[in-house]
Amino acid sequence: MINATRSELVRIRRKGVIIGWLGLIVLFVAMINMVIVQVVSESSAPPAGAPGVSFPVLAELRSPEGLVAGLSSAASMLGVVTLSFWAIATASDYSTGLIRILASAEPNRVRLLSGKITALTAWTAAASTVALVANLVIAPVAARAGDIDVSAWGQGLVPTLAGAWTNLFCTLLVWGVIGLALAVVTRSAAISIAVGVGYVLVVESVITAAADTIADWMPGKTLSALAQGGTTDIPYATALALGVAYTAIGVGIAFTIFQRRDITD
Repeated sequence: MINATRSELVRIRRKGVIIGWLGLIVLFVAMINMVIVQVVSESSAPPAGAPGVSFPVLAELRSPEGLVAGLSSAASMLGVVTLSFWAIATASDYSTGLIRILASAEPNRVRLLSGKITALTAWTAAASTVALVANLVIAPVAARAGDIDVSAWGQGLVPTLAGAWTNLFCTLLVWGVIGLALAVVTRSAAISIAVGVGYVLVVESVITAAADTIADWMPGKTLSALAQGGTTDIPYATALALGVAYTAIGVGIAFTIFQRRDITD
């Protein structure tokens, strides 16, 4: 599995992938931080957000956790980016025919797919770190531009940053595994990305509007709650447990299909 992991790390290290993945992460973190300070008001309820986006109230933004509010608000957007690159890294093996060479070099498909997951997990950890660093640079600038009192942001800094990174990494990891599973099933990056984007922007909103009772079990709301460290509707422990369940299901589907499918077709 070590050789498979090293191979995947080298392939993902291409300039286009790094610039695309990490560049989009920084772009969305910057954008959401700028938007937050423009829409947050004194109202007791959070402002209505776009699909996949949640905004804090002003009191939350002024609290010590307000420093990393941009990460949780942009978690679904960052998740779709992660899903997309996991899907591209997986589906490109089929579209280029590389999967046949990889399977010849490493006949054990469990080790082969495990190496890919390990490499993509490492890159997801790197993307989470980049997002955190970008947020630390951009959030104070955005707060000053919006005349937000951030005097409390220095309190409990290390636990706040550690918690934000952990929650974001766990959230992005689940999104990535979903992208991997979709790519293994469809063998198409375009279809996988379309499904991920369409789900975040349309499908879950429609399902939630039609059957509000199941909203708390849907991936979008669950992972958004996980990134926020829990919400009033979904406690952190519940969000984390559901995230683990979604990951296990996605990995199980990917391994089952990858092992049984004829890669020569």
